[in-house]
Amino acid sequence: MKHSQYYSIEEVSKTLKVAYLTVYRWVRAEKLIAVKAGKQYRIKRENLDIFLKNKDSK
Repeated sequence: MKHSQYYSIEEVSKTLKVAYLTVYRWVRAEKLIAVKAGKQYRIKRENLDIFLKNKDSK
């Protein structure tokens, strides 16, 4: 069984060197797929890779 790695919005914002609010807006606009766990969003590594690939191709 393969386990997926999940990141918080804060972790993604630090990795991409953008503001927390920017990542939050991508999630709310459904540009970056995330799951809501309680009050927090979690972003699957595969979804982040897809987002970055699509963003680079534009």
